[in-house]
Amino acid sequence: MLTTEFLPGSPCWVDVGSPDIEATAGFYSDLFGWRFQPAMEGYGFWQADGKTVAAAGSVMEEGAAASWMVYFQTPDCDATAKAVELAGGLVRAQPFDIEGQGRMAQFTDPAGAEFAAWQPGGTRGLDVVTDPGSFAWAELFVPDTDGIRGFYRSVFGWRFDDVDMGDLTYPVVSPAEGGADSSMAGLVGLPPGDRAHWVPFFEVPDCDGVVARCQELGGTVRTPVDDVPGVGRIAYLSDPHGARFAVITSTA
Repeated sequence: MLTTEFLPGSPCWVDVGSPDIEATAGFYSDLFGWRFQPAMEGYGFWQADGKTVAAAGSVMEEGAAASWMVYFQTPDCDATAKAVELAGGLVRAQPFDIEGQGRMAQFTDPAGAEFAAWQPGGTRGLDVVTDPGSFAWAELFVPDTDGIRGFYRSVFGWRFDDVDMGDLTYPVVSPAEGGADSSMAGLVGLPPGDRAHWVPFFEVPDCDGVVARCQELGGTVRTPVDDVPGVGRIAYLSDPHGARFAVITSTA
């Protein structure tokens, strides 16, 4: 389970890159009941009850598609960048400082999925996770769920446990220093013709209602609402600009 303890290697931040940040801010604010707070030119934070739950920024790379980015905590961003290169990944943005807040870098894993690292300073990470209306889980879609493990194990020291889900095995990821209840992400086989990517999940009180509202607001249902025994009710969506995300109403 995600917590704001933010152990090394665990997700600590999520933001979405958009070609139209104003429209994107409106979409998610309406969908989740968030309030958008501009912070600087081209970047701002969504808040719920005064607590930061996610962020949004203008797409900076030429030709880049709208997408959500998952950031993983690191005590040393520069060392993580070196580890990415040594393990066969790509450093897309070299480590740099966000004045007074922390240090970050952006990467691409060997399968082509983009992610980022955050070395905390004044900002440790999101103010709330797992609660309704906040970031609750992440999934990595890759062609080879076994082959990618060595990369992330080298970079973050992750542990992988194969969980029996009945008709399939679901690889669950935990940070190296976490206990039995510190799981934070899963690995999923990539459908043919798709590109590798990370997907953030947001906890919601009514999965079906959120899916219906997403369509009303111009979003797309990528995978219909489905019940996962012992987990909850989930759906995979994309916003009007194509950024992928998922929603879950967890089993109590």
